[in-house]
Amino acid sequence: MNTRMRARRWRALVGVVALYLAAVGFLLYRVTGDLDPRYREGAEEALVDTAQLLATLLERGAYDGVIQTDELARTVESLSHRRIDARIFDIEKHAVSLRVYVTDRDGIVLFDSEGSDLGADYSWWRDVSLTLEGRYGARTTLSDPADPRSAVMYVAAPIREQAADGSERIIGVVSVGKPMSALRPFIVNARQRLALFGALSTLAFAMLLVAAVAWLVRPFGLLRDLWRSVLLPKPRTPRALARRAALAARSAIADLRDALSGRSYVEEYVQTLAHELKSPLAAIRGAAELLREPMPDDARARFTGNVVEQAGRAQDLIDRMLELTALERRAAPDSTGPVDVDGLMHAVRDELAPIAARREVELQLDAGGVGAVAGDPFLLQRALSNLVRNAIDFAPRGSAVEVGARDTGRVEITVRDRGPGLPPFAQARVFEKFFSLARPDTGRRGTGLGLAFVREVAVLHGGAARLENQPGGGAVATLTLPRAG
Repeated sequence: MNTRMRARRWRALVGVVALYLAAVGFLLYRVTGDLDPRYREGAEEALVDTAQLLATLLERGAYDGVIQTDELARTVESLSHRRIDARIFDIEKHAVSLRVYVTDRDGIVLFDSEGSDLGADYSWWRDVSLTLEGRYGARTTLSDPADPRSAVMYVAAPIREQAADGSERIIGVVSVGKPMSALRPFIVNARQRLALFGALSTLAFAMLLVAAVAWLVRPFGLLRDLWRSVLLPKPRTPRALARRAALAARSAIADLRDALSGRSYVEEYVQTLAHELKSPLAAIRGAAELLREPMPDDARARFTGNVVEQAGRAQDLIDRMLELTALERRAAPDSTGPVDVDGLMHAVRDELAPIAARREVELQLDAGGVGAVAGDPFLLQRALSNLVRNAIDFAPRGSAVEVGARDTGRVEITVRDRGPGLPPFAQARVFEKFFSLARPDTGRRGTGLGLAFVREVAVLHGGAARLENQPGGGAVATLTLPRAG
């Protein structure tokens, strides 16, 4: 019997290891194959920033519908002779690999960094035609139709001019192109690194997995440990023994679930955080590169402010991610004492009063005499603060954000605003991590972690959180919590 059980355990061990190796191999294959489009996406995002930057500079010199390209031509000419000594990981870069051209409102080329197509009609190219229509314009075209490796990606930005009546019109297009061949060394290097890292990490993790599974897959050992934990300390009643065994089994299952899900959990967070950080880092890098060049003081101040703003955005994103991650790892609140709802509301109002005043939004409180809820006062204040701050961001100027509470057997704290409400596509996603809607007044998005934090706090306290449109317009957020006592 022991021999058969031992053989079964080893077969299970070999099967788990083989399954793991197959899964990792498939994952590496998919990730390696996905590198090329991911690098292209990163390059396109950087080209968007560059095109918008050049469009802004050209707008400053435009007058009465005429685009001045002389300064851009001199800059590009100097840039073509500029020596660059950059080492990006293992890849050395010594020249700028960009093509820039500017067209007027009819799509006629006014400037071409290659000097080959001045006066040509580019109105039929997608990047130009779509941008002139007020849409996002981009294209990827082979410079040599016989060579599939000669692809060049172009991204365009509109050049606008403000009319006398205050309206804006598009008077031209600036398009920035990047040869895809410039990305190939980075893709090859990344694939080599990924293959090496994947092989080493797979081998190391496989060895750890062998040890872990050998310890986990031992039925008699688990039974012996359970028998000792339940029976050896002192005699108990049958009901107490059953309860303790159930608790031990539940704890073991929870630990195993956490161990098995940990790798995918970390991988998901790393991928998402890296994706969200791309935008501020690209903006910082673009501004920093421009700050190395001579420019007017007002432009230097603007780009410096952009670096500070984007660095703060990245720091806020990281801080909120760390806060949410720490919260998700908790099994229960640190404190479950009574928290007075009226005091909680007033603390949040005092905290957010300056922000509400700047937005010309009034905070109205009505605790409704519901008394106290059970929970951690710090986490509950942070959760309610996130809901109220979100409502202030979407509330129209001169309106009010109403914070109230009622007793329905549990305590429901509501936060109402008179903003635009939730669009249909967002109603099922508002509590997803990194999902955020643009603020009506600025068009900017938040980190997308505030409402996710609220939901985690609610679940941690045995409650719930929801956000929905209200019939009279605007949205209402509800935080449901257990009563104290």
